[in-house]
Amino acid sequence: MSRGLFITLEGGEGAGKSTQARLLAQAIALRGIPVTLTREPGGTAGAEAIRKLLLDPAQQWTPRTDALLFAAARGEHVAKLIEPALGDGEWVVCDRYIDSSRAYQGGHGTLSDDDVMAMHVIGSEGLMPDLTFLLEAESEAVQARLLARDGNDSDRIGGRDASYHVRVAERFREIAASDPTRFVRVDASGSVEEVHARIMQAMAARLGEGG
Repeated sequence: MSRGLFITLEGGEGAGKSTQARLLAQAIALRGIPVTLTREPGGTAGAEAIRKLLLDPAQQWTPRTDALLFAAARGEHVAKLIEPALGDGEWVVCDRYIDSSRAYQGGHGTLSDDDVMAMHVIGSEGLMPDLTFLLEAESEAVQARLLARDGNDSDRIGGRDASYHVRVAERFREIAASDPTRFVRVDASGSVEEVHARIMQAMAARLGEGG
C-alpha cells in the first residue's frame, strides 16, 4: 500500500481555510480516494483540549508557552491521527499545520524559525506536508469575513490588532517563498466556488487530471 498524500491549507484569519479544506476533502473523496479532514490545533481528543486553552480569550500565555502548547497539540495530532491515516494510504487534508506556528509564534521576534522547527522535530518527528496551499486575500475582504464569522466575539488570536495580522501575512509569504516546491499560493478573493476552482486546478496533476 502506498503512503497517502498530506495536504495543508494555511493563511491568516478569515482567508477561508476551513471552508476550502472541507471542499477539497469532499472533491478528493468523490474521486474514490480515502481522505481524512482535520484541523489544528485539534484533531484528537487531547489536542482539542489544548485548543480550548490556546484560544481562550481569558488566557495570557507567553509566546514560548504558546509555541510549546501548539507543539504539544500537534504531537498528539500527528501520532494519533495524521501519521496512522497516511500509513494506511489515506490522503489527509489539514486546516493549518506547522507553517501556522512558524508564522504566528515564530513571526514576531520572540522565537526564531529554528526554535519553532526544533519543537516540531521533537513533538512530531519533523513531519512536513507534501503540498501546502497558502490562501491570500486583501485585508478588506478578510475583515468582512471575520465580522460575518465572529461578530464581536473573536478568539484570543483572531482578536489581536491589525498590525499583528499584517506581520503574520508577511511571514506566511516569506515561508512560501522559501519552499516554492511545496507551496501553492492561492488568490482567496472572490466567491467560495471561485477559490475552490483555483485549488482544484492546482490539484489536477496530483489527481491524474492534468493535461
